[in-house]
Amino acid sequence: MDSSKPQIGKAALWMTGAIASFSSMAIAGRELSVTHDTFEIMFYRSLVGICIVSLVLTLTNKWNQVSTYRLGLHGIRNLMHFTGQNLWFYAVSVIPLAQVFALEFTQPIWVILLSPLLLKERLTPVRALSAMIGFVGVLIITRPGAAPLSTGILTAAMSAVFFAFTTISTKSLTRLASIGCIMFWLTVMQAILGFLAAGIDGHIALPTAATVPFLLLVGLAGLLAHYCITNALAIAPATVVVPFDFVRLPTIAVIGMILYHEPLDHWTLLGAVVIFFGIFLNVNTEKRNSLATDTRHTGQ
Repeated sequence: MDSSKPQIGKAALWMTGAIASFSSMAIAGRELSVTHDTFEIMFYRSLVGICIVSLVLTLTNKWNQVSTYRLGLHGIRNLMHFTGQNLWFYAVSVIPLAQVFALEFTQPIWVILLSPLLLKERLTPVRALSAMIGFVGVLIITRPGAAPLSTGILTAAMSAVFFAFTTISTKSLTRLASIGCIMFWLTVMQAILGFLAAGIDGHIALPTAATVPFLLLVGLAGLLAHYCITNALAIAPATVVVPFDFVRLPTIAVIGMILYHEPLDHWTLLGAVVIFFGIFLNVNTEKRNSLATDTRHTGQ
């Protein structure tokens, strides 16, 4: 009997939770954009996050893990994530949700390209090929020359770049700090950034009875999505998790069609499939190389 099947089943459940969380956050962001700008959304979302993270740290008695060591690196990471998340929230308010998600999936491609510069990792031929395939997918979605490049498409694409910077800096931080410490400074620093950016015009719109539920949903869904993905990766290979993550695209496409009457754009779906192929090629190759290395080390 294959003992991996139950683990894959559990990973699928975790990824279902991640898909539901990301989709809920996109819908909440779209609804909130009527009343709040992206900076205000980030400010209130971070306040919700502070409450949740503080409660978890208290219940698990892990406040001792929160330190100011390498606070500058925390600051760089959170500035990158704050910028990317603001661009993402803007994009979900002005272009079809499926386009936002499809362009967001280019994040691993940017990680491949930026890691040799920032983490001194080697750019292998397969990684380079994966990046090229990914950019072909981007060209299919954006179709420069055939369709105008809107601000929404550009901000969605740029959000993926900043999310890649976030991923790379997070990889560096995980060697130095616990997850609880990283999440605490994420919520605190982004609350400060959100407050400063939202108040730059001298006015911060207060939550209303209509927006409070969506603000709570954004804060909870953002933390829950990453928690679900982390648990899925902990019990199943990335080659299993990545395909599940791409179910987000048809899911949000159907949601956008039902809730906002957004058309199912075949160019977006085709481009996303090409991006997925590029990422999956890299993930599958990395897995085979890792298994080969382990086999050599164990002498099997």
